[in-house]
Amino acid sequence: MDLLLSPDFFQYVERHRASLLKKLQENVEQSSSWQGETQENITSSQVLAAIERIIQGITESLSKNEAPVLTLDNRTNWANIEFNHLVGLQIAKHCTTRKVRSNCAKSAQKFALMLKVLSVIYKLVQTDTYTTKRDIYYNDVQLYGSQTVVDNIVSDLSCMLKIPRINLHILSTSKGCVAGDLWFTAEDGSKVYCGGSSSGVLVPINVEGIRHLSTQAKFILIIEKDATFQRLLDDNFCARSGPCILITGKGVPDLNTRLLTRKLWDSFHIPIFTLVDADPYGIEIMCIYKYGSIIEKMAASERKAEIQALTSLSPDFLSRVYLPNKLRYGGWI
Repeated sequence: MDLLLSPDFFQYVERHRASLLKKLQENVEQSSSWQGETQENITSSQVLAAIERIIQGITESLSKNEAPVLTLDNRTNWANIEFNHLVGLQIAKHCTTRKVRSNCAKSAQKFALMLKVLSVIYKLVQTDTYTTKRDIYYNDVQLYGSQTVVDNIVSDLSCMLKIPRINLHILSTSKGCVAGDLWFTAEDGSKVYCGGSSSGVLVPINVEGIRHLSTQAKFILIIEKDATFQRLLDDNFCARSGPCILITGKGVPDLNTRLLTRKLWDSFHIPIFTLVDADPYGIEIMCIYKYGSIIEKMAASERKAEIQALTSLSPDFLSRVYLPNKLRYGGWI
């Protein structure tokens, strides 16, 4: 019998789950208060009205012979970021701004591109259709120049309008994968079982559209690297450990992978563990702030510990010894 299948392990996981649920219950009142200030239920008419207000401001400036200006929250300034333990990092209510001017040589092109993307968004919302940032770029490669330009413009518009990107009907192309004991119904109505593939299932493009999630998993394991994710699948880790869900963002996770992780937590409230390299990049994926002292030590020693190094001990050391002991005895940060 594998170490991870022992009754003591599952008893510990259940105790850990109970402690998480207790903390969740303690935050119910605060969560309710915070949700009252969010815009989770934004309607299409509200999105259209927000865009129309921007266009109205531009036309009013032109009618006064003034150069139109778009005002954006300064997302690149960490002083404008605050931490809310219910949602994580978010833009502060009162933050510094930057302006994109139509009469400035440095920003005139961006001003024009922002209006172009804004018109695309308006049409998408009007027709209740969705597209991806990649599709927007390839619809006019010469105009945008690069995918990064489109990515930044979409993020700036979402921040300027104070509307989540999903409500702008713009989706991201998923790169993350999920495997293990998880069933769900995709947006198109198809039934998806994540344990039926030897290489995992690609995270859906529209995570908000998936329904009827079901699992018997006792925990979720988020894995930094795709190579490690595939190795665990090859070692049949899910069968050895009992019911669980494996997720990888293949490095820094994309938005859809993070949304799926949050959806799984909201749906099942089971413990979530993370397996990353013991280097600044791995720690950043898990938490960018809390472990500064560890980062300093690694920077001073100019050394890091990579997951792949465990295979030098034995091919299945990661799945048979390292992970079972870490999970069973609480050897995580």
